[in-house]
Amino acid sequence: MTDDARTRLGRVGIWTFAYEGQPAARVRESAAELEELGYGAIWHGEAFGRDTVGQAWLLLSATRRITVASGIANIAFRDPIAMANATRTLGEAFPGRYLLGLGGHRVDDTVHEVDGYPVPARGKALATMRAYLHAMDATPSHGPVPDPAPRRVLAALGPKMLRLAAERTWGAHPYFVPVEHTARARTIMGPDAFLGVEQAVVLDTDLGRAREVATAHVAGYVAMAPHQQANVRRLGFGDEDVTGGPSRRLVDAIVAYGDTETISRRVREHLDAGADHVCLQVLTADPTALPEREWRELASALIAPAPTSDIGPADVR
Repeated sequence: MTDDARTRLGRVGIWTFAYEGQPAARVRESAAELEELGYGAIWHGEAFGRDTVGQAWLLLSATRRITVASGIANIAFRDPIAMANATRTLGEAFPGRYLLGLGGHRVDDTVHEVDGYPVPARGKALATMRAYLHAMDATPSHGPVPDPAPRRVLAALGPKMLRLAAERTWGAHPYFVPVEHTARARTIMGPDAFLGVEQAVVLDTDLGRAREVATAHVAGYVAMAPHQQANVRRLGFGDEDVTGGPSRRLVDAIVAYGDTETISRRVREHLDAGADHVCLQVLTADPTALPEREWRELASALIAPAPTSDIGPADVR
């Protein structure tokens, strides 16, 4: 179940949208600190801030060892030829350090709007993703060939997409999922596929305040992302959990909030359920700010010191 790529990635990483709104100099400084703190990977989302390729290059050029992973590069935003060429470029320039996560829920039969901007449909999700992967693989290469070739994962939630992830890529990067989904995903994909799970957390011992931040996060996704609502319904959550504001049961399943011990316990639950890697998305009252205090505190609590400063990320405590 172990290989060099898994070892490099480590057990715990950081997932963030916050870099999209930060100036480049600030991103470089922060990424370098995350590496020194011992995290194994920096996962970055993509919306309408930085392009995922530019963001990856910025993070990779600011660091020396840490894996940089797109979580995810939205397939509705770029042609598969462009994605294939960009991935090769990043893989050749930063050998073994770029992980391409592919996804994008705006791939059904409708046009979705994001901040008023229409994102065109590409077709049914499973067929669209399969065709996108095929097109990437068929793209000719006339430049340097990266060695090793960059790994790919899919933002898979349902059984069919999880199976596709195991068959056609390194594995899956589920987002907005409880521990129960991790266990199901491992069963569906088998023992060998990589499983890197996003886990939202609020590091705040004022539980009332922490629960407010967690509830707002969950409410946004169940209201605006039909595929996320469909996924939690598959896991046994009903109308009482997802309509009229998320239930306490759903919020507690999706977000770990409280002290570092509570968050560490949730990470361990995912690992015990079959995850290879857990990337923590720290939620705060201001989603545009970098949660640097929380990142430092979580590193101190969750990550055991590495035996040397130059050999990969440290393991989770």
